[in-house]
Amino acid sequence: MNRWVLGARPRTLPAAVVPVALGAAVGAGEMGARWWTVGPALVVSLALQVGVNYANDYSDGVRGTDEVRVGPPRLVASKLAEPSAVKRAAFAAFGVAAAAGLALAITTSWWLVAVGAASVLAGWFYTGGSHPYGYLGLGEVFVFVFFGLVATVGTTYVVLERVPGVAWLLGSAAGALACSLLVVNNLRDIPTDREVGKRTLAVRLGDRRTRWLYTGLVAAAFALLVPVAAVGRPFALVGLVAAVLAVAPVRTVLGGAVGRDLIAVLGGTGKVQLAFAALTAVGVALH
Repeated sequence: MNRWVLGARPRTLPAAVVPVALGAAVGAGEMGARWWTVGPALVVSLALQVGVNYANDYSDGVRGTDEVRVGPPRLVASKLAEPSAVKRAAFAAFGVAAAAGLALAITTSWWLVAVGAASVLAGWFYTGGSHPYGYLGLGEVFVFVFFGLVATVGTTYVVLERVPGVAWLLGSAAGALACSLLVVNNLRDIPTDREVGKRTLAVRLGDRRTRWLYTGLVAAAFALLVPVAAVGRPFALVGLVAAVLAVAPVRTVLGGAVGRDLIAVLGGTGKVQLAFAALTAVGVALH
């Protein structure tokens, strides 16, 4: 695999696709829906995800916190690319997100510029700067807010120029699944993160409670379909079918898998996210 594709961490990209799909689905059947905005919204979400991934690779690499790990190799830590090149790649991805976001702001509302700026800054300071909040156990907060609520509700807003309440529920479901990806990644890295002083939420909770957190996040995403159905989107319950795909990764996590055995769970969780989004989006659109 090309080193830059590897550095973009393809297995994390479903976290960027899911909220846009769910947010767009809210607009189905609504008068005046601006469907052309979905494309730029997807570009913003994907570019932010890639930018965050490169930024984390750079910041963790120059700090030396990725030198001992069991997961996929990182560009800086593995010396596959110069730190400056990875930093430029992060800024380039953030630039793409900013350009697409600016197009949406110009045609929708200028306050979206502030939301976009906050998203980029949050992405950089996750592991960047002198006091990265990702090292304080707050990474899940960032992921839930920006790859759950902001991405989902933001997509609905640029499509409809208003936000029905169901978008917040779907954003919470998307955020829970996005957090589950981060949690299982950090579960795998507990031993090495603890060694280098990286106090992720997984390190703070410990192995056992982190496994239950992962399970709870996956379960919460599916549970949120009930209130979604209750507020006039009954066909959203078709998304529960995706729970079949969640059985294997949840069983692996609760079974005590460690190290490289958890890498497959990342891929499995990504499949759950995509299936959940596809099925739920169709159901939501059929209201």
